[in-house]
Amino acid sequence: MQASIGSGTYVSSVLPDELLQVRRDLGGTQTARISPRRRLSEFARRVTLFPGFQIRPVRAFRANHPALDLFPMTLWARLTARRLRRVSTAQLLGCSPMGYQPLREAVTDYVNSSRGVKCGPGQVAIVSGVQEALDLVARLLLDPGDRVGVENPGYVGATIIFQAVGAHICTLPLDKEGVKVRGRNLRNVKLLYITPGHQFPLGITMSLPRRLELLSEAKRASAMIFEDDYDSEYRYVGRPVPALQGLDGHGLVLYAGSFSKVMFPSLRLGYLIVPPDLADYLAAIISVTTRHAPLLDQAVLCDFITEGHFGRHVRRMREVYSERLSVLLESAREHLGDLMEISRIEAGLQTVGWLPRGVSARKVADAAAEHDVELIPLSHYTLGPTRAEGLQVGFAAVEPREIRRGVRELAKILARAVR
Repeated sequence: MQASIGSGTYVSSVLPDELLQVRRDLGGTQTARISPRRRLSEFARRVTLFPGFQIRPVRAFRANHPALDLFPMTLWARLTARRLRRVSTAQLLGCSPMGYQPLREAVTDYVNSSRGVKCGPGQVAIVSGVQEALDLVARLLLDPGDRVGVENPGYVGATIIFQAVGAHICTLPLDKEGVKVRGRNLRNVKLLYITPGHQFPLGITMSLPRRLELLSEAKRASAMIFEDDYDSEYRYVGRPVPALQGLDGHGLVLYAGSFSKVMFPSLRLGYLIVPPDLADYLAAIISVTTRHAPLLDQAVLCDFITEGHFGRHVRRMREVYSERLSVLLESAREHLGDLMEISRIEAGLQTVGWLPRGVSARKVADAAAEHDVELIPLSHYTLGPTRAEGLQVGFAAVEPREIRRGVRELAKILARAVR
């Protein structure tokens, strides 16, 4: 009932809150029901879970992580607060599927100057990261039964996407110059997925002659190339090798990068750069899937880049990671000797340790975990049998003292394994 002074009492026109609450089923009949037989799509039956990061303290040798404790969160919070104070009605509505225009322009300037990429803002789509970029490209280019070439060993997340859409995987071998391609390898291949800047997981930087050869063979085979430039910002020796996209004169390369490796993983923002004739098709796909990336995050990131904070952070982290890589190599020389050969990488957040013949990488990783040391066997990234036993060894997220502790523990484990 609802009373009104001087008017009387009437039946309320608004239901009380308690009547709007759904009563809980105390009998538990919902969980006791037998699950019906589902008629799932082929995609749902093929796709597998891609695990995320586990929330736990950083320890040697955490791979694929930046140094999160060194990110300037106070500055980021200040930029976010400023954006919130100035938010407009238009920004509350959203943006185009390809992303916030000022950020697309900032990304264009950044990749053109730092990676030798040749593009305009109209070719740039802001996405949640390389994983979404892979999904979008799979929707854009692939049909069930199409052949896709992937590096072996290589990034598992790419293989999961391609297999889920029904593509047939063709593995491409690697040597010291990067992925090896010849015409016969690319027969009927529609798309190639490669990581030329810092091959994942081996850390090889593809040579310039090999890049030119790859572009030539892809053109001859009418194959497109997905270039994943996931952590190219961190290069420690030599002159930067230009991105494959910048060497492409025939519109063959789709170029993707992510800010999560440079800044922090929960910032789900990256970019996908496509040839001009594919931009409208890409925009249409995004418009019916994610619609667009979160606009506030895009605006804050844009400020972070255009005000110079991004460049300063990258330069600072490059020095930190270079020092930590040196600590790893020095400690390995002192304690590991012939027990493990650490690859001398030119870029990236992790490297590879090669084991003596007869030593199982998986057994070493299991034994190391018992001593709070993280190592990932290369077999985790390999399709088919592993030709050499090795372990992925991260250093960027790990403080020097912890790196030294990890090397000492690893030396004991490997000595027992060899005996």
